[in-house]
Amino acid sequence: MSTATAIRTESAATTMAVEVSGASKIYGSFAALRNATVSFPAGSCTMILGENGAGKSTLLRVIAGLMTPTRGKATVFGSEPHDHRHRIAYMSHATMLYDELTAMENLRYFARLHKGEGCDCVGSPEMALRAVGLDPTLKRPVGQYSQGMRQRTSLARVLQTDPELLLLDEPFSNMDVGSSSQMVELLADFRTWPVAGGRARTIILTTHQASLAEPIADRKIMMRQGQIVDVVDGLLG
Repeated sequence: MSTATAIRTESAATTMAVEVSGASKIYGSFAALRNATVSFPAGSCTMILGENGAGKSTLLRVIAGLMTPTRGKATVFGSEPHDHRHRIAYMSHATMLYDELTAMENLRYFARLHKGEGCDCVGSPEMALRAVGLDPTLKRPVGQYSQGMRQRTSLARVLQTDPELLLLDEPFSNMDVGSSSQMVELLADFRTWPVAGGRARTIILTTHQASLAEPIADRKIMMRQGQIVDVVDGLLG
């Protein structure tokens, strides 16, 4: 390979936040994910669409490093997802909150877990809660929150790690129109937050409600029965 070709190849690689190559996840005779090959450019916002059971969550968990594919692989920022845990945040379909704790207590607890793993990526829980429109001094346990408030608290939990790659599994689930709109506005703002080294923030979210993600998504991936059946770029023109 010539020097010029090597430089072009390296440059092209650095523009991709995530690359999935022939990834499958097999459970016995059932394939939750089938030979998925797709790339996610750095700085993009991609919505993954499909009915329940289409393989959306499985693909997201493979990218997050929470699930090892049976075949194929996924790389994040050029290497294994686990190598970049401090740059990735994953918000699951479940809020993963402790109902008996306040929002601030939840965030402080998860911040301690991250620091205990040697991660210096945790920012201010107070700032994270304010960013999602919640009062950090609120003493009510999150078990008494509305679904929209719980979702925003869960988002604050992952945003406090200041992720470069944000993975969201059904973030609009059980939210009313107003709460969904607020989350979309927040995610649009999140993409503008500066990153060390001038790098761009990347968002990948799963949903079966395309209309909610359309205001911020510039890419669309369609999945069906574990397979990627279509990829559409340039949604925002």
